Amino acid sequence: MTGKRWAFEDFAEGATIDLGQKHVTAEEIIEFASEFDAQPMHLDEEAGKASILGGLAASGWHTCCMFMRLMCDGFLLDSTSQGSPGIDYVRWKKPVLAGDTLTGTSTVTAKRASSSRPNLGLVTVRHELVNQRGEVVLELQNTGMFLRRVAGEAA
Repeated sequence: MTGKRWAFEDFAEGATIDLGQKHVTAEEIIEFASEFDAQPMHLDEEAGKASILGGLAASGWHTCCMFMRLMCDGFLLDSTSQGSPGIDYVRWKKPVLAGDTLTGTSTVTAKRASSSRPNLGLVTVRHELVNQRGEVVLELQNTGMFLRRVAGEAA
């Protein structure tokens, strides 16, 4: 844990963490889709325009990956993270189109000490990605497991 900024004790309920921004290019949308989600609206501008998405659109899974990178750079890589038991929900609210700039935030909604592992705390976080028009494009929630500075101390 030495040198890591974010331990369990550093997360406060209600606090929001800025995750920074990500500009989305047509090239990366096509590259991701070519390998992982080869649907026409993710591979071709005209097919995207003909779909309900309105243009070349990132796969929802690509959007999740872009979010994950922002979260890693925003705080996770500078934390005592021990992983996550899973995602509570993921919602793709609006299409992410080529040329969009996404801004991410993570808001702590709950935290508690682990009852079975005194060296761990559980932090529930609601995350959002918003495009340059202020529209929420991705919403998700998960619980992360973080090492505690002092095992067993009151949360």
